[in-house]
Amino acid sequence: MPAFIEKRSIRYPFYGLIGITVVLLIVLAYYNWILSLVGLFLIIPPLYYMLVIDSSQRKEMEDYISTLSYRVKRVGEEALMEMPIGIMLINDDYFIEWTNPFLSSYFDEDTLIGKSLYEIADTLIPVIKQEVGTEIITLHGRKFRVILKSEEKLLYFFDVTEQKEIEKLYHDERTVIAVIFLDNYDELTQGMDDQMRGSINNMVTSTLNKWAQDNGIFLKRISSERFIAVFNEAILQLLEKEKFTVLDEMREMTSKQNISFTLSIGVGAGTPSLPELGVLAQSSLDLALGRGGDQVAIKHPNGKVKFFGGKTNPVEKRTRVRARVISHALKDLITASDKVIIMGHKNPDMDSIGSSIGIYKVAQMNQKDAYIVLNFQEMDGAVHRLMGEIRQQEQLFSRFIGPEEALEISTEKTLLVIVDTHKPALVIEERLLNKIDNVVVIDHHRRGEEFIENPVLVYMEPYASSTAELVTEFLEYQPKRGKIEMIEATALLAGIVVDTKSFTLRTGARTFDAASYLRGQGADTILVQKFLKESVDTYIKRAKLIESVLFYRDGIAIAKGDEGELHDQVLLAQAADTLLTMDGVAASFVIAKRSEGLIGISARSLGNVNVQVIMEKLQGGGHLTNAATQLTGISITEAERQLKLAIEDYFEGGKKE
Repeated sequence: MPAFIEKRSIRYPFYGLIGITVVLLIVLAYYNWILSLVGLFLIIPPLYYMLVIDSSQRKEMEDYISTLSYRVKRVGEEALMEMPIGIMLINDDYFIEWTNPFLSSYFDEDTLIGKSLYEIADTLIPVIKQEVGTEIITLHGRKFRVILKSEEKLLYFFDVTEQKEIEKLYHDERTVIAVIFLDNYDELTQGMDDQMRGSINNMVTSTLNKWAQDNGIFLKRISSERFIAVFNEAILQLLEKEKFTVLDEMREMTSKQNISFTLSIGVGAGTPSLPELGVLAQSSLDLALGRGGDQVAIKHPNGKVKFFGGKTNPVEKRTRVRARVISHALKDLITASDKVIIMGHKNPDMDSIGSSIGIYKVAQMNQKDAYIVLNFQEMDGAVHRLMGEIRQQEQLFSRFIGPEEALEISTEKTLLVIVDTHKPALVIEERLLNKIDNVVVIDHHRRGEEFIENPVLVYMEPYASSTAELVTEFLEYQPKRGKIEMIEATALLAGIVVDTKSFTLRTGARTFDAASYLRGQGADTILVQKFLKESVDTYIKRAKLIESVLFYRDGIAIAKGDEGELHDQVLLAQAADTLLTMDGVAASFVIAKRSEGLIGISARSLGNVNVQVIMEKLQGGGHLTNAATQLTGISITEAERQLKLAIEDYFEGGKKE
């Protein structure tokens, strides 16, 4: 604090004392004016002295403030012109009105004043138009954090290039752990002699070692069919860019030896914690195997998952042993429960209903009450005809209940069996999942990112034709209490027939075994055909959809419905199936409005095009040859545009993603 300010603060009490003295002299004058006058003369000199000093110091303070104001102004101008922060003023037409020298030094122009942002820095236009408060942009090879003051049309630029480079270096150097699994190693080598097995081992190991060496990866074999790989995120980005070509190399190399080896890779990334990376890697591998293998799944702590590969049809890898083990495990869970509730997906199809009836029969064989959850307002024509036939079987029909009743009768000891789906959002009543702790999942679809949490038993086999096929195998290993009724066997067979398109798609040897078993139990093939009949109106609607077909690329057929017409999902699927039977069609896509604000797309393929990957780009999913999605809040035209972009992305990625 300046000395004159400090002295001035000390004099203020003195002025107060003078004031009190004057008041006392006035009072004294009332009693003795002479004595009061003497006192007045005594205080005049010091009062005058203080006034002179005060005037002098007031002038000194004014000079000090003036000097300080000048210095602050000078420093402000100096900071504005010299500080390492860019400043830019623009007008409403995006022309530059002023910049400080620091910002101008980043441009090759003599002056930026009067230049248009469209001409020298068009990346700033979206920031200004959208009134983004803070944004990172790149100008002339440097990264800036831009802060916008929209009312003043003022922009501040902070050079954060070095900071971003350090951040990138940190992210690039973070550890990544991958678990590599030889999908069908045990099955293929089981019957080989030692020499052949050794040759296969050398071939697989040398291929993976070369891939690891070329990419700077540490690779270690930890079992006959499992490897562990350690690398960093910079290497991971390169592997993603090349779409993990090691998958194709392994497949093509082994196919020349008349064997079909494929790899599945689970990758954990995005965290510095090594234990967490290990958990993510194993979880990713489970996800890749659950989707059929021959692919890579990359998982981050936030739950985000990327997939690469998965372009081949999954080879049948199920064994009778696994089916028997799962069947016995299901039996134990059923006997430990008080009752069983079975639930499929929304808008159930024949596979969902048929497999539900199959699980009901499994529970009945184990002498437990079982109930099937069904929303009677969500049935298509085929399911409606099946339920009409079941209605005549009073005992079976009485086991179909609505979602509300299922919630009422469920207890802590109830077992919930989910069939033909594994996504919580697709089940008929999601509240049952939240209420019941003991949940079993039985499904034949490739596993997606969304999955029911903490099930006590999971049986997912993407190699199977249908869930009805899986459930039929369970019946063969259950106690033989009671005969399978004709309608029950027929419902299971109908599920297989529908999902295989009458045994033409995704049909393996086990599919025919299951169908043969059901036929032996009295399944009526004529009744199946009766369930699958369609009306003339449906046929005409499907023909109208097919009439709109256009070939987008060689072998890629796209059909779409009118904007003002509603179609159900079954009709879209049937139209896609029909298109696939046409000459020159390798993959078909049918787009139509399902309801107000909801667009459905059904996709089918003969196997050369992975429609599952294409549909996953549009938040859908399914199988390599059979997939679908639903889009909300867009038109059919926009849905078609997004579909074409997804198709282009698929083909430009070399069919590997």
